[in-house]
Amino acid sequence: MAIDKTLILPSFIQVMEGLQDHWQDILYVDLPVSLLHFIIGMIGGLVVAMPVGMSMGWSRMANRVFDPIVELIRPIPPLAWIPFAIIWFGLNPQAAGFIVFVGAVFPILINTYVGFRNVPRVYVESAMVLGCTRSRDLIRYVAFPSALPTIAAGIRIAMGIAWMCIVAAEMFGASTRSGLGYRLWDCYSLHMMDMVLLYMIVLGLLGLFIDRTFRYVVQEKMLKWQAGLTQ
Repeated sequence: MAIDKTLILPSFIQVMEGLQDHWQDILYVDLPVSLLHFIIGMIGGLVVAMPVGMSMGWSRMANRVFDPIVELIRPIPPLAWIPFAIIWFGLNPQAAGFIVFVGAVFPILINTYVGFRNVPRVYVESAMVLGCTRSRDLIRYVAFPSALPTIAAGIRIAMGIAWMCIVAAEMFGASTRSGLGYRLWDCYSLHMMDMVLLYMIVLGLLGLFIDRTFRYVVQEKMLKWQAGLTQ
């Protein structure tokens, strides 16, 4: 029985023909939906993870309270939450955004905790000698700037995980009938492997663009003061 080679690996010409025929659907229909899921999840992750991570790194009492809860939930794969996401939110962007949130929240939280935990004590003591005695001011002017490189690394890791969670959430139906992940799975069910490969390339390029944009804004601008071996 002969196997259709296009099912194994479509040619470059087939992928380009698919792009020519479907670029408007990708750009105006699927891409905005996936970006909406990404934004919902990342904003939720930042809003939850950073305050919790900061409090855990700054306060031993907060660390004792939150650490068992975090370590209990953290090993659960984000995809395991898809049934609850569908039940809680329905088939809408909030459900897929929740899956993205679960994937993004823990890398940000752990890196924020580590960054605050590793703030040099000499920085804090020097600030207190100079009159910065309130915890709020110490966090704002000493701990947060010192921990920012570690926090930025956590956010960068979280964005990569979030992008993968988008595809999985959309493939398993935790969203509306659109999005890059949904279209990828739909094309596979129709044996349109050229479109599957096209959507994979689009996902990779978008992930690269998001990562490079983040690195430029944060590492090249906000963290320009940080000296490194590559500078």
